[in-house]
Amino acid sequence: MIGQKNAPMLAPSSEKPSQPKLGALVRKRRKQLGLTLQGLSDATGVSTGYVSQIERDLALPSLGTLAQIAAGLDVELEFFIKSHKPKDAITRAGSRARFSIAGSSISYEALSNDYPGSEMSSYIMHVPVGYESELVSHQGEEIIYILEGEIEQTLDGQVFTMRTGDSLHYSGELPHSWANRSGSPARILWTGTLSVLTPSQSTRLPPISREAEL
Repeated sequence: MIGQKNAPMLAPSSEKPSQPKLGALVRKRRKQLGLTLQGLSDATGVSTGYVSQIERDLALPSLGTLAQIAAGLDVELEFFIKSHKPKDAITRAGSRARFSIAGSSISYEALSNDYPGSEMSSYIMHVPVGYESELVSHQGEEIIYILEGEIEQTLDGQVFTMRTGDSLHYSGELPHSWANRSGSPARILWTGTLSVLTPSQSTRLPPISREAEL
């Protein structure tokens, strides 16, 4: 609730000036999700005017209100209040978190670190034989690099056969799809400026054993 009595208020930030302020983080995350101020207001129960004040750093929400906003933006409260440490950014081969989307045969290894203000996401995608995606378009940009195997990439009506070592950088607004029509699984390094997996969409899987793949 807005302006709750006795609710703990966020103290003014003591972070270095180079780190994003709360308002900038809320606005950036909202735009990443394609939400309007009204859309975020509807999702959180926080008034449009108050959300606007928060984004412009004209108001400091209570932790309760900030938790509502975090839920509406599909992030944890810690996204806005925890400090980023260099050790949080490293992942180790064989022990990275692995995810899958319900109903999909692809699994993902998360490479990126979702620290406050980050814009990029990165995954290693494990693509089984016979997989074929739907044709999609969206905001943002993507880079794919074929680590292993072969895929057929369609981009704005053009079809490319991509093999190990090949890469492609493109605007997500161009209609695109891809498929593994080869006889072997493929691994793709995907990097982009949109989040393709969220906690509500994904299921955690055990870490990948490199020995088991050999």
